[in-house]
Amino acid sequence: MTAGHRPVLLAETLRAMQPKPGGIYVDGTLGAGGHAAAILEACGPTGRLLGLDRDAQALALATANLAGFDQARLRLTQASFDEIGQCLSAWGVAACDGILLDLGVSSMQLDQGQRGFSFMHDGPLDMRMGQSGPGAAELVADSDQNRLTAIFRDLGEEPLARRYAQAVIEARRQGPIVSTGRLAAVIEASTPAAVRRKSKIHPATRVFQALRLAVNDELGRLERFLAGAPAWLNPGGVLAVISYHSLEDRRVKRSLRAAANPCTCPPDLPRCVCGRRPLFDLPSHKAITPSAVEVAQNPRSRSARLRVAVRTEATT
Repeated sequence: MTAGHRPVLLAETLRAMQPKPGGIYVDGTLGAGGHAAAILEACGPTGRLLGLDRDAQALALATANLAGFDQARLRLTQASFDEIGQCLSAWGVAACDGILLDLGVSSMQLDQGQRGFSFMHDGPLDMRMGQSGPGAAELVADSDQNRLTAIFRDLGEEPLARRYAQAVIEARRQGPIVSTGRLAAVIEASTPAAVRRKSKIHPATRVFQALRLAVNDELGRLERFLAGAPAWLNPGGVLAVISYHSLEDRRVKRSLRAAANPCTCPPDLPRCVCGRRPLFDLPSHKAITPSAVEVAQNPRSRSARLRVAVRTEATT
């Protein structure tokens, strides 16, 4: 495995998924392949894994890191996790025994300045996980103040969304904002001194998150995935989703709870008559969080939340 790569909540994920020999598993956010390698080891020698990633660089790295496994057990595809159904079908598989998502941006992407994900490294304002579609620079250039405000507020939960949107519009008059460094500087310069003193994070943190989510349609893809996941799992199959901020975690929590308790009957009825059966059982309503030891070893794991659901026998 790549030096420095630490799969988040690895032991907890394996305990939840319980990979078994002969099982078929999907890692929908392959990254460097750390989780996938552990799943392959646990379900060996006959278990199989489908690995997906939108990022061609990540897919190439994972391919190299997983080269030691029997390649007949593997299928690695450049695709988004909301396309799992099509990818399983292309592999000749109707449904699988476990699906893992590790959402958000990877350490590899953050550490490469040329990808434009982080204000810690100056580079092109890109943020695309794949190679298609407009990047963050185009979004910043083409959006009016109201749209930028909505993006910063709704996808970044940024209290100063309107102020920052206005600052971006004003800065654009001096020339296009095409680098991460310039955008971060614009945001920092427009942040009140009192806010900078009180905040523990860089002023541009939420703005960068919002633009990344918008550029990659991450929340839309997550919602499509959550809607499709029950059909992609065999009865007893496990869904494990690791998220890193409240926008993702809330959607996962709401979706899983709704699938586990789909009854629409009035609460005063003595028994259910709507006929809606739970698609998931929830081993716990609480998210699993990293241990203090893991956070000390990998600070980027500190905000991770793992939610788990087990597929019932109910039909979709």
